[in-house]
Amino acid sequence: MPLKPYSEVSIAPEWIRSSYSTDEGPDCVEVAVHPDGILVRDSKNPDSPRLALAPTAWAAFLPYASGR
Repeated sequence: MPLKPYSEVSIAPEWIRSSYSTDEGPDCVEVAVHPDGILVRDSKNPDSPRLALAPTAWAAFLPYASGR
């Protein structure tokens, strides 16, 4: 099932930052759970385009990211 473009998402997402991130370091990604999938954005530029992932793609990515 293809995801809708972010501009068509009508529910305002609640963005979450990793507990490993600090307010002093601007280099973070933020994640929001949405009924259509997982949204990812750059915390340095919150108005930039978001990446929308299917839950299965996000689940496949997490083991890779947690090993970094």
